[in-house]
Amino acid sequence: ADIGSGTGILSELFLNHGNKVFGIEPNKDMRQAGQILLKKYLNFISIDGSAESTKLEKNSIDIITAGQAFHWFNLNETKMEFKRILRPNGYVVLIWNSRKKTTPGFPNEYEKFILKYGTDVKEVRKKEKNVDLFFNYEKKVFYNYQILDFEGLKGRLLSTSYIPLDKNATYKEMVNELRQIFKKYQKKGKLKVEYDTELYYGNLG
Repeated sequence: ADIGSGTGILSELFLNHGNKVFGIEPNKDMRQAGQILLKKYLNFISIDGSAESTKLEKNSIDIITAGQAFHWFNLNETKMEFKRILRPNGYVVLIWNSRKKTTPGFPNEYEKFILKYGTDVKEVRKKEKNVDLFFNYEKKVFYNYQILDFEGLKGRLLSTSYIPLDKNATYKEMVNELRQIFKKYQKKGKLKVEYDTELYYGNLG
């Protein structure tokens, strides 16, 4: 069960390895985008549900995943629901791509930019720390990166939940500043954005 499956990017990794995947997504537009991306996979079942109410059968799931979504969940209700749908000794796997923020140059300047325009950045990041309250886990960290042109960087920015969109008064100013940052650090029209992919996995007990 991929909770907060969104546009289906994480679900597709499991589908490509032959797994049956239930994509649980409460947002209609995101869910429909995922259905389009994954329509060729017969093992994908899209469900209008949430972390707190997945609509899945009791003891039906081997692994629960959540990619970049855990900060939206109500901890107590989600833990009850996960325990209900997991089979004995089933695993929960929480995943984030954590952008490198303190390295001099683009990472540091982009972080200042995010803090300037983001509407609730610190609140979202605080919620990510709730993983410590949720379960006992093991953690693995993997190096990851994206190579983006300006439109790719802009799309990456606008996909973030705490960034204002085009109807916001600061949108045009924000995009113009992003363009200037891109021009400053790009090489041959491309920019490298580096991450630590953080993976938390364990049983709920």
